[in-house]
Amino acid sequence: MKLIKFLILGICFGIIMVKSEAFSWFRIHEMFHFQSFHMYGLLGSAIATGMVSVWLIKKFNIKSISGDSILIKPKELKWKANLLGGIIFGLGWGLTGACPGPIYTLIGTGVTVFIVVLFAAVMGTFIYGALKKRLPH
Repeated sequence: MKLIKFLILGICFGIIMVKSEAFSWFRIHEMFHFQSFHMYGLLGSAIATGMVSVWLIKKFNIKSISGDSILIKPKELKWKANLLGGIIFGLGWGLTGACPGPIYTLIGTGVTVFIVVLFAAVMGTFIYGALKKRLPH
């Protein structure tokens, strides 16, 4: 019962995904073919919201719900790793028609074939975790 707020937040996120058509394979297909601005506008507004949120957190030293300081550490830029990771992510997104967030929404809306995609994503995460120590830093 303690985690009910996260369930409610997840349901709200799913409703937003459905209403904005962010989970739609056809919208994603249009984006990759440069036929519609819909997804670019959606992703751009998410990036802008994230940028403003991080700026506000840093500017006003906003605390977490538990009262702890929110510390955002700068990341080292690794061109090869970022490029390879972006290519793998983009290929997965293009082939399946969904990035990780909408996978759950698609399953929830009855597109049960995405259970296979979810399984593959989870297995990919486990494989990365197993190989992480062997990868160059």
